[in-house]
Amino acid sequence: MAKSMVSGKPLSLMLQFATPLLLGNLLQQTYNIIDAAIVGQILGDKALAGVGASSSIQFLVLGFCMGCCTGFGVPVAKFFGANNLHKMRKYIFNGAVLTGIIALMVTIVCSVCCNQILHLLSVPQDIYDKAYAYLIVIFLGIPFTLMYNYLSSVLRSLGDSRTPFMFLAFSAILNIFLDLFCIVVLKWDCAGAAIATITAQAVSGILCLVYIFKKVQIMHLEAEDREIKGSAVKELLVMGIPTGLQFSITAIGSMVMQSANNKLGSVYVSGFTAGMRIKQFTMCPFDAFATAASVFCSQNLGAGQAKRIKQGLWQAIAVAVGYGIVAGLVMIIFGRPLSMIFVKKSAVDVLDASAKYLRCMGCFYWSLGILNVARMVTQGLGYSGRAIFSGVTEMLARIIVSLGFAGTFGFTAICFADQTAWVTATIYILPTCLYCVKKSTAKIAAGTV
Repeated sequence: MAKSMVSGKPLSLMLQFATPLLLGNLLQQTYNIIDAAIVGQILGDKALAGVGASSSIQFLVLGFCMGCCTGFGVPVAKFFGANNLHKMRKYIFNGAVLTGIIALMVTIVCSVCCNQILHLLSVPQDIYDKAYAYLIVIFLGIPFTLMYNYLSSVLRSLGDSRTPFMFLAFSAILNIFLDLFCIVVLKWDCAGAAIATITAQAVSGILCLVYIFKKVQIMHLEAEDREIKGSAVKELLVMGIPTGLQFSITAIGSMVMQSANNKLGSVYVSGFTAGMRIKQFTMCPFDAFATAASVFCSQNLGAGQAKRIKQGLWQAIAVAVGYGIVAGLVMIIFGRPLSMIFVKKSAVDVLDASAKYLRCMGCFYWSLGILNVARMVTQGLGYSGRAIFSGVTEMLARIIVSLGFAGTFGFTAICFADQTAWVTATIYILPTCLYCVKKSTAKIAAGTV
C-alpha cells in the first residue's frame, strides 16, 4: 500500500518504513548466509572459498544494477510526494525500459568475460573451478535480480516497504529448501547454491509484478504512459547511473582488496569470506535506515517541506550511529563464535582470520551509519553526482591500503582497509549532504523544485 511521508512524526514514519525493509534485507542476507553455511559445512573450506572468492565482483556488478534501480526510484518518490501521478507513471515506464536494457547488456558482458574476471581477481587454482561454476550462474540470473530490485524500489518510493518484504520472506524460505535440494540431493556443488539463490530472487520479482497488476491501481499504466520520453530518460539516467556507479566504484576498491587477500592463500580467503558474510548481515540496518531517510527526504522535497528534510536527516543519523556502536561491540566480542556458522571448529586458522577481521572492523562500525545515511539523503535530494565522490574516496582508500600495506602487513592490512575507506568517505559526504540540504531548502523557498 502506498504511503505518504509528508506529514506526521519523521522518526516514527522512517522507523515504520525501515522495519519491513530491514527484515527484508536480513532475509536476503539470511539466504546468502545459508548458502555459505551449507557450502562450508557440507562441501568444506575449499568450496566456501570458491563461493566467496568472487564476492567483490558480485558487489561491483550487482551493486551497479541495484544502484541504478534505486536511483530510478528517486524521481518516482518526488512526483508521488507532489501528487503528480500522471508524471510518476511515465517515469515508472521509462525506468522499466532502462532496467531491461541494463539487465540484457550486463548479463551478456559479464557471462562472456567470467573467466577473465576470475583471473583478474587472482583466484587460487585449487578453488578456480568452484568459483567459476558459482559466478557464471549468478551472472546469468542478473535479469531476475534486477526485476525484483526495480519493482521493489518503485514500491518503496511510494512508501510501501512492507510488500517487497513479504515476497522476499517467502523466497528466503524457498531458498533454504532449494539450497538443500540442489546441494545435498542433486549434488550440484557450488553451482547449486547459486541456482537456489537466483531462483529465489526470480520468485520475489514475479510476485512483486503480480501484486502490482492486481493491487496497486496508481501504478497501472495507460496507453499515454507507455511512451519513451527523452526528458524522463535523461532525468532517470542522471539519477540512476551515478548511483549505480557509486556502488561500483566502491566495489572496485573491494575488488583490489579481495585480490590482495586472495594472494595470501585459501585460508585467508575462507576467513575473509566468513567475516564478509557476517559483515553483510550486520550492515542491513544501515541500508534500511538510509533508504528510509532517502525516501522520506525525497517525498518531502516534492512536497516543499524543508524543515522535515533536516529533521529526517539528523534523526536517521542518530539511529544509525547508535546501532553501529552496538553492532561493532557484538563483532568485537562474538566474532569467533559467529564465524563457526560457516567454518568447522577444527579449522582453527580460518576462524582466527575471520575473528580478527571482525574485531578490527567493529571498532569503526559506527562511522558506517553516518556514511550511509548522508550518502542516501544526498541522492534522494537529487544530487547523485555529488554522492558518487564518496564512493571514489572509499575506492581510493581501499586501494591504497590493499596495495600499499598488504605486502608488508599481510592480512592485518586487509582487516583495516574497510574502516579506512568508511572514515575517509564520511569526512567528505557529511558536509556535502548538509550543503545539498541547504540548496534544496533554497529551491523550495524559490519554488523551483
